[in-house]
Amino acid sequence: MKRKIAAVLLSAALAGSLLAGCSGEVSNEYVTVKQYKGLEVPQVTAEEVTDDQVEQAIQSALSADMTQTPITDRAAQSGDWVNIDYTGYVDGEAFDGGSAEGAPLELGSGSFIGATDDYAGFEEQIEGHNTGDEFDITVQFPETYSNNPAMAGVVAQFHIVLNEIYSQTVPELTDEWVAENSEDSDTVDEYREEVRETLEENAEETVKSQLQTSIQDALLAQSEIKEYPEGAVDEQIEQANQYYTSIAGLYGMELSDFITTYLQTTEEDFNASVETAAQQTVQLDEAMKLIAEKENLEPTEEEYEEEIAQLAEDAGADDVDAFKEQYGEDELRASVLRQNVLDYLVDNCVQVEDSGDSE
Repeated sequence: MKRKIAAVLLSAALAGSLLAGCSGEVSNEYVTVKQYKGLEVPQVTAEEVTDDQVEQAIQSALSADMTQTPITDRAAQSGDWVNIDYTGYVDGEAFDGGSAEGAPLELGSGSFIGATDDYAGFEEQIEGHNTGDEFDITVQFPETYSNNPAMAGVVAQFHIVLNEIYSQTVPELTDEWVAENSEDSDTVDEYREEVRETLEENAEETVKSQLQTSIQDALLAQSEIKEYPEGAVDEQIEQANQYYTSIAGLYGMELSDFITTYLQTTEEDFNASVETAAQQTVQLDEAMKLIAEKENLEPTEEEYEEEIAQLAEDAGADDVDAFKEQYGEDELRASVLRQNVLDYLVDNCVQVEDSGDSE
């Protein structure tokens, strides 16, 4: 639980860095760092991209471009796709997690509750119905039901509204499709190479992310906080609470209920974890500022503008000035500086092979 909350705060702050050079400790009024060059972190290497992974990625791209054709001249049958609203009841009472609107379902896929000795399956009972039909079905949940153990073996009724019946057609991989859907490739062979290169870049990014996480852990081990800047920890706690409150809102819940239901912890333990994570974030932030000063990692004004423009592009923002106003130019500049330090630490770390020992 503490690791989850720490991860949220550390990513939000783009924290991560370690201090201290070969010459010894570096220190200021807030933090002391015993080492930052040659930090030992677990070795990570990018996994080789296989032909199967390339084909899977291509199939995903083709599936995303599929077309839907409504079926209006017959009843639903196995192999069709349907769009349904459904509400589940047990003993006449609707139960949590048993309702949805506009749910897509492929009949015959086995995605929903299957048949038992006494009851037909959910999907089977939709077959034979037409678009616009409203009807009720009875099913029995499986004896082992990990999604909701309380419903295991329970007999339930569902009210179904069949909104639409349709077929889905996935396009074939052809030179014509590639020319229409890729900016960099004109043929199938070129597209396969493009996809492979993209997957390889993603694998390298994964390695970089893992190294950054390890370096953050190393920094905490090699640094000692002397004093927190006034208000810094409270600010991180407020950001964390705002984040989790917004997530809880997506579930239609108050934060307190979200903590106990989804995070499966007490409010007291949650608050303690948030405070610890906030303190670690501030400690890392102060360490990074110290490293930046020690190693002259402060970007030039031109570099700041270039990096902020890149951040805006990555976020899908067309207007850089509006992006600055939304996130605050001071915070964006701090993020650029932190990333400079983090890149420096990755370049100067020592990757150590895992011995395989575990505690």
